[in-house]
Amino acid sequence: MTKLAAAPISWGVCEVPGWGRVLPPATVLAEMAELGLTATELGPPGYLPTSPTELRAILAEHHLGLVGGFYATPLHRSATVDMVAELLAETGAEVLVLAAATGLDGYDERPALSDGEWAALVENAGRIADHVAAMGLRTVLHPHVGTHVETRAEVERFLHDSDLPLCVDTGHLLIGGTDPVDLVRRHPHRVGHVHLKDVRQDLAEQVRQGGLTYTEAVAQGIYTPLGAGDVDLETLLKLLRDNDYDGWYVLEQDTALGADPAEDGKPREHTRQSLGHLRELWS
Repeated sequence: MTKLAAAPISWGVCEVPGWGRVLPPATVLAEMAELGLTATELGPPGYLPTSPTELRAILAEHHLGLVGGFYATPLHRSATVDMVAELLAETGAEVLVLAAATGLDGYDERPALSDGEWAALVENAGRIADHVAAMGLRTVLHPHVGTHVETRAEVERFLHDSDLPLCVDTGHLLIGGTDPVDLVRRHPHRVGHVHLKDVRQDLAEQVRQGGLTYTEAVAQGIYTPLGAGDVDLETLLKLLRDNDYDGWYVLEQDTALGADPAEDGKPREHTRQSLGHLRELWS
């Protein structure tokens, strides 16, 4: 049985200050459940309750399990993840999704790293993975726009320098210049988690060339419902199946909601369309 989940970012819930209007957790979780989803990722720190008891209660109210959580932290410094890892572990989650944050707010600027800082990033990622493994959690590294593992060269360097598996985020990889199908074909057994996105290649190219910031591209609709963009999801899913991937697939379309409440139905509708496309691909 395919393990399929959602994430609050598809409803515009993001850790970036000023990202957009944030819908209440009860609304987001209820809409996930109404769409037939049975699990979610955690969302940004503090969006869902930080007490394990309260978190279990709100998830149970909506008949949802917890898959894991995305956590962006400056891995090139002395990073700690204890609070989020303990919350995940105590609520039955499986995976910590790490991203190598720059230390700046948002994902629109990226200072360069020295070789020493890169080595610290790799070492800290491995140390965190060992630490949370004792709590029963797996760790994956998420290549992500605006972090220190974004470009194709950085993804390949991380694969060479670390033995951690990756979160294959089909959108962030493509925007950063990595073909996710090619990556999975060459490194099928480094796939530890999957975030399913579809992307407009024309806007992705503008982000890569510096013509648009990531925030501007999201506002302009760089992410589309699955099947409406330029990611070859059919080939990717077949590759994963053929290589016995048995982890989670998380629907994740980075969204920012504007001031107009008329937009509030868009996340649910886009997720519904994505689910329909997945059913066709998996039928």
